[in-house]
Amino acid sequence: MKNLLFKAETLTEALPWIKATAGSTVVVKYGGAAMTDPALREMVASDLVLMKLVGINPVIVHGGGPEITALMERLDMPVEFYDGLRVTDDDAMDVVKMVLVGKVNKELVSAINRHGRLAVGISGDDGNLLRAHAISERLGRVGEIDAIDTTVVTDLVADGFIPVIASVAYGDDGGSYNVNADLVAGELAVELGASKVIFLTDVDGLYADFADKGSLISALSLQQAEDLIASDGLSSGMIPKVGACAVALRGGVERAHILNGTVPHALLLEVYTDAGVGTMITAEGASATAAEGR
Repeated sequence: MKNLLFKAETLTEALPWIKATAGSTVVVKYGGAAMTDPALREMVASDLVLMKLVGINPVIVHGGGPEITALMERLDMPVEFYDGLRVTDDDAMDVVKMVLVGKVNKELVSAINRHGRLAVGISGDDGNLLRAHAISERLGRVGEIDAIDTTVVTDLVADGFIPVIASVAYGDDGGSYNVNADLVAGELAVELGASKVIFLTDVDGLYADFADKGSLISALSLQQAEDLIASDGLSSGMIPKVGACAVALRGGVERAHILNGTVPHALLLEVYTDAGVGTMITAEGASATAAEGR
């Protein structure tokens, strides 16, 4: 009976959050171990389906860096990074598209669609969703976003689907570009008028002291997050994510969340419970009430 009462209390706690988020759009950047572990992928997929069924419109953005590297190594292709970005010549771009569009995207779509006719996979060059130009000659076909046309995404959402978007963009030269999935998620959240952008990663969130796992920060302002960067208080892997949070929040998105995709049902715990399990960043401050939504 105690177990049943606990389940009932959990559902009761979720009720105000369900009411607050119903009808909203939430962009989820899917990455980390939750992408490569089949069991975690299934769990994330079920969380996304539940969110859809209780009224949220999830839009998924994903990359796939480890899988790209693995295939390039299997093909004896050089793997090179410059300023933290993958050097992407024409041959490497072919691999990027094969992995992101042909493998990772379809695996996530299949995981979601085990629960019904729910997800459609696309890439950023479908319907000219993402347009980009080359960042530099040194990086090759690594792109920076010029424009976003959300028509194909909003049409899919209106038809009841969950769009799953591979972070590949279309260029004016007729080719494709490899673009950073974190920044795609942040900028797309702005263009869609999303209420939240959520980054699934391999750590629990932002820490006041990364060496102290008891110092996880549940909520803070964007200014406080940027102060952490300025004081070298963040790991190098978190800096791009906070940068993408800044893009979203300054563009009008209400909340940005960073959480550990390896925690079972992390998405549901962050969105539908009072305390959450990750770090929430807001433009103005760190407070939130059930009426506002975590």
